[in-house]
Amino acid sequence: MSGEGSWRDQRREAVKAHADALARKQAAETERARALVAEFVVAMTAAGVVPGPLRARAADGAVRYKTGLRGWYVRRNQAMAVGEDGAFYVLDVPRSTRSRLLGVRVAPSDPPLQVGVGARDGESMPLERLLRQRLEAGTDF
Repeated sequence: MSGEGSWRDQRREAVKAHADALARKQAAETERARALVAEFVVAMTAAGVVPGPLRARAADGAVRYKTGLRGWYVRRNQAMAVGEDGAFYVLDVPRSTRSRLLGVRVAPSDPPLQVGVGARDGESMPLERLLRQRLEAGTDF
């Protein structure tokens, strides 16, 4: 029995070490992505691209809701944006009659280094490239 308990303890420690390493990796990636977003805000401001009002959208994109946020959409479908506050926003929200009247509150999200992972082929790209493309588009977006 003592060998079995020892094996379980070793296994538990290995799983914990793996989870801790993954958490450290994800935290480092989030910090890098936040730095990219902060650089984007500075670059957009320096380029004279004025932030506009951001609207959230129902999943199908047909209905829009006021958010009270200002910033720049970074995807043409307006599903993601960077706020003038330097936060990253995913603007997809559940459909709601109440939200049509009162608007919605959208919480900032941790920006991913790779945007669109798990989406259809061709929709995934590095955050750095997405932000660069948006910056290059300037006011013509």
